[in-house]
Amino acid sequence: MTKRELVIVGGGPAGMAAALAAKESGVRDILLLERDQHLGGILNQCIHPGFGLHRFKAELTGPEYADRFIKMVKDSPEIQVSLRSFVVKLTGDKKISYLKPGALEEIEAGAIILATGCRERTREMIPIPGSRPAGIYPAGLAQKMINMEGWIPGKEAVIVGSGDIGLIMARRMVLEGMKVKAVIEIQKTSRGLVRNVVQCLEDYGIPLYLSHKITKIYGANRVEKVGVVEVDENFNEKPGTGFELSCDTVLISVGLIPENELLEMAGAAIDRVTNTPVGPEVNLTSIPGIFACGNAAKVYDLVDWVSRDSEKAGKMAAEYLGGKAL
Repeated sequence: MTKRELVIVGGGPAGMAAALAAKESGVRDILLLERDQHLGGILNQCIHPGFGLHRFKAELTGPEYADRFIKMVKDSPEIQVSLRSFVVKLTGDKKISYLKPGALEEIEAGAIILATGCRERTREMIPIPGSRPAGIYPAGLAQKMINMEGWIPGKEAVIVGSGDIGLIMARRMVLEGMKVKAVIEIQKTSRGLVRNVVQCLEDYGIPLYLSHKITKIYGANRVEKVGVVEVDENFNEKPGTGFELSCDTVLISVGLIPENELLEMAGAAIDRVTNTPVGPEVNLTSIPGIFACGNAAKVYDLVDWVSRDSEKAGKMAAEYLGGKAL
């Protein structure tokens, strides 16, 4: 079993910021594991502007923001990057097993930082009654389809939930020639940033129905329409307020869940409500020497704050390796 000083799981903005900060703090043996074939994480599919306003004092797209960190990582001989490397096991004594093309590697780390990000909530987690036809997608999957694969998910869309990804995808689909019928939000206010409500919905004339919910999805082979109704402050349906919207695509944008299955596998305490690590402060877990950062630690609005707090995780790991137990 190979021994490494610091292993970071996840090569998105959090993992790269943590690696660079650990290097600056004196760690000289860093292994950065990324399951995709590129560094950058979710930023690679976020081709819209709005990144880096705080960090770099410039308005960048997601790939541009990621590229600045990727160049710094590549210029750091202390950081070894292993792409297409999928971690399958993590133990409480900091042993990691990961698959990479043609091999199963096992390593023992002095410290570990988990920068595994989030996954999207699905239709089944809301839930929405109705049939299960084609044309229902998490908003982030639709974003990857359009921005990275060049596929159009449909012609007419309704978006459930007003998270930032859903708002941004409303604009993106309009720009690609689709018609967005409405964004349906059960809460009284939007879940997304105000700037996204203005720039992505109001500027494009897309209706936002607050205090509304989807009552049913209709369709046999493909989505045909959805039922919508207004709700009161207790989320009960208001009689006589129901209506239908015809569409062939439904996007689900109802929040993110931190990916902490590895941390749970290692025996760390997990908050069952938020699926985030239980620790005395951000970036710390209940297991000494195992840290969490980025969206795996808590869900952030801006990548600038992900980078800022992940650098703290890198410094914490360096202090731990230096003998200062946290």
